[in-house]
Formats: sequence, C-alpha cells, structure tokens
Amino acid sequence: MSKFEVKDSGKREEYKGGMVRDTADGKINYALALDGPLFERLSIHLTKAAKKYGRGNWLLADGEEELKRFKDSAVRHFFQWYSGMEDEDHFSATIFNLNAYEYLKEKLNQNE
Repeated sequence: MSKFEVKDSGKREEYKGGMVRDTADGKINYALALDGPLFERLSIHLTKAAKKYGRGNWLLADGEEELKRFKDSAVRHFFQWYSGMEDEDHFSATIFNLNAYEYLKEKLNQNE
C-alpha cells in the first residue's frame, strides 16, 4: 500500500460530463506564475547558464560568501535593468540572483 493519502476538503465540483473532483478552493495555483514574461525569460536565462557553468551549478553554493555574491549580483543587475541597459537580460539575471539568494538562505537555515 502506498504511503500517500488522497487529501479531501469535503467539497466537490461536478462537471458536465459527470466527472467529480475535490474543489481547488484554498489551493495554491502555481500556473499563475506562468503569466507574463517571467517564466519563459528565466527559463532561457537558466538554459544559457547551464551551457556555460553546468546544470544546477548555482545549487552548489553553500556559504555566506556565495550569499553575498547573489545579493550583490541582484542589485547590480537590477540597476542595469532599471537604467534600461539591454546588453544582457538584466531582468532575468535579477530574478535568478534573488531566487538563488533565497534558496541558499533557506539551505543555510536548515543546516543550523
């Protein structure tokens, strides 16, 4: 038997064809993050970085020095984006560095 359970809110949605499902009320709608340019541009940025550094290289970060580097890079790329520079995708680079910073911060906090 599987260790997983099928969660149940007790509410039901019924569809025209007769299918019945638990309601989506109160559940995070992750698909909303796909609206706008963020997801595609960040995916392109990560794909290019993977070719340059290897897939998931940034996940190897493990200390305060890397944390500071992510923060400094986020600030630099934000100001380059804000200034209208288009020599790189500074928008995506900003998002990447913010995400990497938060990832590493959580990782370091778990190791305490």
